[in-house]
Amino acid sequence: MKPLKSTVLNFKQLSLITAIFTLVSCAPDKPIVLGSSDFQNSVDKVTSIMVHDIFSPPVASRIYAYPNIAAYEILAQSDPKMSSLTQSIKHLKPIPQAKDSTLNLELAALIAHMELSKSLVFSEEQMQQYQDSLYGIWSKQNKAEFTKAKDYGLTVAGHIKLWMNGDQYNQTRTMPKFTVITEDPSRWQPTPPAYMDGIEPHWNKIRPFILDSASQFKPIPPPAFSLEKNSAFYRELMEVYDTSKRIEAEGDSSDEIQMAQFWDCNPYVSVTRGHLMFATKKITPGAHWIGITKIACNQTGLDFKQTISAYTHTSMAIFDAFISCWDEKYRSNLIRPETLINQYVDENWKPVLQTPPFPEYTSGHSVVSGAASTVLTKIFGPEFAFDDDTEVPYGLPIRSFKSFELAAKEAALSRMYGGIHYRAAIEVGLDQGISVGNLVVQSLFSE
Repeated sequence: MKPLKSTVLNFKQLSLITAIFTLVSCAPDKPIVLGSSDFQNSVDKVTSIMVHDIFSPPVASRIYAYPNIAAYEILAQSDPKMSSLTQSIKHLKPIPQAKDSTLNLELAALIAHMELSKSLVFSEEQMQQYQDSLYGIWSKQNKAEFTKAKDYGLTVAGHIKLWMNGDQYNQTRTMPKFTVITEDPSRWQPTPPAYMDGIEPHWNKIRPFILDSASQFKPIPPPAFSLEKNSAFYRELMEVYDTSKRIEAEGDSSDEIQMAQFWDCNPYVSVTRGHLMFATKKITPGAHWIGITKIACNQTGLDFKQTISAYTHTSMAIFDAFISCWDEKYRSNLIRPETLINQYVDENWKPVLQTPPFPEYTSGHSVVSGAASTVLTKIFGPEFAFDDDTEVPYGLPIRSFKSFELAAKEAALSRMYGGIHYRAAIEVGLDQGISVGNLVVQSLFSE
């Protein structure tokens, strides 16, 4: 039997282990370095929570915009290429300035973004868990650097939150619902299958960022309501019906149907099975354009600051576009094609897409797409080609575009193919959105 080897460490071995332990325990903290993907991951997390919580398109635009602005303002104080938004948003007061030159402003910006986002969603615990997981990593990596950045990020988040709370959103939560009490045949009525009340009828009271008022780009009125067969309105109504019949006859392979489905972005889709009704959850139109912003940032290799800048400018345009659009929707209060076609043309007809629960004119997709595409064109150029995979998580294939402008035009036209908008709402809405986008560009970008 062989004797057991001694487990007693000799002096040299003990000295080596002690030296290694000393080096590890005294190793300097590593600086916390962030990339554009860190910010994008935070935005993506917010998007997934919004889909879960089912926010309306206008409210979703607010959830994107304010956290982006907080992050942007933190970074702008140290980068001459990023002009403070206080120069463009008249009611935004300067944030508390960072007094420590060693402060990690990028980390503080991301912390402020997450903190504000958490306060704007219903499922706060989901954002808190995400936030805590990152806090744990950063604290282990460099506790002193993380603590300073966190303290400052939370300070700025509090500043922006106070400003945000003055935008009339809380007041609109207590205003009356939109009810249909008129027998005017031109006025909007709730649509199947859920017959929901009109959402956000008071959104024009929300304080805009760049617009001087919700009605600054008030569009021309829609064609005069008439069911006379030679009237402009009736021709537009029948165009919706005839187009839907044609593309449905072509089947699911129809590019028009695929286009409509790709740009659906309706978070309110209801599915009825027997006596059971439930919702299928999707992103909003604004979320789709935020997704396109992500694609463009990655395709061009923008850094952390540039990425936040692109997201912020685009989300501001989307926010103001919804205010402009919703102002007109509840002014004209126009009936949807589905209601009229079922009443006067074909009682069994259903649109390709489910009609969203608010008045028809102007098209929200058209206005928002016009505004977002205008800002993105300013940032990335008029011939920026991209493959849009935003809808892949929802089972839809990639669509390719040669420019943001062409993507916006397709998004707008898709609403007629979907059977939910007349042509006037699409064309006038697109122009309305471009006007909003141009104003944002003129305000935010210096030549």
